[in-house]
Amino acid sequence: MATKHEQILQFIETLTVGSKISVRQIAKELNVSEGTAYRAIKEAENQSLVSTIERVGTIRIEKKRKENIERLTFAEIINIVDGQVLGGREGLYKTLNKFVIGAMKLEAMMRYTEAGSLLIVGNRTNAHELAIKEGAAVLITGGFDTDEHVKRLADEKKLPIISTSYDTFTVATMINRAIYDQLIKKEIVLVDDIYTPFDQSHFLKVGETVADWYRLNSKTLHSRYPVVDETNRVVGMVTSKDVIGRDESLPIDKVMTKHPMTVQTKTSLANAAHMMVWEGIEVMPVIDPNHKLQGLISRQDVLKALQHLQRQPQVGETIDDLVSKQMVEDTSEQNEVIFRTAVTPQMTNQLGTLSYGVFASLITESSSRLLRKYKKGDLVVENLSVYFIKPVQLESEVEVRPKILEVGRKFAKVDVELYHEKSLVGKALLMAQLIDR
Repeated sequence: MATKHEQILQFIETLTVGSKISVRQIAKELNVSEGTAYRAIKEAENQSLVSTIERVGTIRIEKKRKENIERLTFAEIINIVDGQVLGGREGLYKTLNKFVIGAMKLEAMMRYTEAGSLLIVGNRTNAHELAIKEGAAVLITGGFDTDEHVKRLADEKKLPIISTSYDTFTVATMINRAIYDQLIKKEIVLVDDIYTPFDQSHFLKVGETVADWYRLNSKTLHSRYPVVDETNRVVGMVTSKDVIGRDESLPIDKVMTKHPMTVQTKTSLANAAHMMVWEGIEVMPVIDPNHKLQGLISRQDVLKALQHLQRQPQVGETIDDLVSKQMVEDTSEQNEVIFRTAVTPQMTNQLGTLSYGVFASLITESSSRLLRKYKKGDLVVENLSVYFIKPVQLESEVEVRPKILEVGRKFAKVDVELYHEKSLVGKALLMAQLIDR
């Protein structure tokens, strides 16, 4: 039996895209308290089923596919530019293919304005009207309004007209920044991208016995299975260690490990890898927010995805990408491996000196590169002790000198020194776990 929370989420999924919902309406229709309705709507927002827009309310939106993530919806545009909807509210869930800045003559503007695009333009009512007729949405800058007949046309065509008080240049910069952020998100692999779904997973149910484990083991050759109750909630994990030498008639819930470690579909791959390496776990159940089994993720899936990720070209750059791209390898007179980099504006804090976070990235990246010469694999940082000795100015050239103190099959200790103009400016000790490839 689904809980009230689940029932509300199922109800929201059945609503047509673009329809408006409210806490009061959900509470009344499904006969639940407003608190329960509010929590379920918040969860629906986390699952990208609805979007809450200031001065508009909460609307049902289309769930974005991973490959479509860099496309923004008009609802997201409103939140980015702090806009106000003048018309075409029913089309807010639609995604835009591109945006056009209307800083040219009308005929030229219309050549670039096509269906599914967004025209960013000032106080030019004729341009607003023509864009809507072409199937494009309109974003009016400078806080201007438009004519009533244009708003009626927008409602009819379900194409939003949005007004913002920012100027055109600022708006274009804000939207560009948001697309760039989406591209970085696209690069982050989630459990959702790699797990084995429920219908292809093997599991045992409460009430089944050790004999059922052996039956499943001979059929699948796997040795680890999640255990679920009658509502498919994960209650335990059973492995070959738990069943060896036990009576075959024993119920599986008497031998299983209770409260196993689990991940959700929105957990990042890095997080899942960290948990699996740390705890020595081979297989983990993937659950939904109500603890129901969604599928399984194995250590092999994680390692395969990590290797694939390293071959991917980075589209949106994070600080770590920036650090690794600018680091150049060299060797000193004593034949030690050193790395050189310049301190760029993005790497500084508000005082214009090398930021503490970037310093930590320099340490991790140089240690990782040095260890790759000895062992194939990736490192997961366990402990990092950092000492800043002197501030490093913007545009300074720095040398990073990592030295391996100790390296084993599963761990490494690295001493890292940072030099500027031959004087020591920072020092660190890094301890890490190694993931074999």
